[in-house]
Amino acid sequence: MVALRSTLFLLLVSLWTIPFGVLVSLAIALPIRARYAIIAFWRVGFMLLSRYVLGIRYRVIGRENIPASPSVVLAKHQSAWETVGLQEVFPPLVFVLKKELLRIPFFGWGLAALKMISIDRAAAKDALKQIFDQGRDRLAAGYWVVIFPEGTRVAPGETCRYKPGGAHLAVRAGVQVVPVAHNAGEVWGRNAFRIRPGLITVSVGPPIDPTEKSASKINTLAAAWIDGEMRRLSPHRYPAQTTAADAVAA
Repeated sequence: MVALRSTLFLLLVSLWTIPFGVLVSLAIALPIRARYAIIAFWRVGFMLLSRYVLGIRYRVIGRENIPASPSVVLAKHQSAWETVGLQEVFPPLVFVLKKELLRIPFFGWGLAALKMISIDRAAAKDALKQIFDQGRDRLAAGYWVVIFPEGTRVAPGETCRYKPGGAHLAVRAGVQVVPVAHNAGEVWGRNAFRIRPGLITVSVGPPIDPTEKSASKINTLAAAWIDGEMRRLSPHRYPAQTTAADAVAA
């Protein structure tokens, strides 16, 4: 049943994406808000297919932590789900993403039309400059900037080094950092074809004020909150650490 649901979902979402990729590309002459309105309609369809074909529901905790003005969001990245789901939590937003994604037919065309921040990860210094320059521009225009600081999808229970680009952007732009944890990888695995039904929890942490903080300090605070929250959301993925007292007793 899971395989059948997953196959049907992928087929339907592909058919749903094609006309919107074309439409939003043709609408390039329209104001950016009009293009976002088109994609918002696509997002509704994606989420409905996720709910009624895959059986995936989601909830958001910590909404009271969301600042009133656009900020930098540092989020856990486990699956493809959050690239759409977070758009419902922080609209309107732009993602920092690798430029190769813009080459994907229909889907990539839509990303390009929405002025996402695309970077060449092989050119580290240029990539950082693009994040700073384009990020400040998007924030000033009223868009949230979402960055996956680990740089790639990471399986539940695992973690990678948090890159500081998002924290540097927050310092330079003078905006808050919002840490976000979620357990989407429990139902929608990294590069997985079989997508299981279940409830995804998105947890929004207290915003981090950049005032008198270094980018390194902000990055450390965000990483600590996200990692701690992940242990609460998916405790089975993080077995208790053996303490020195436990080792002596054994």
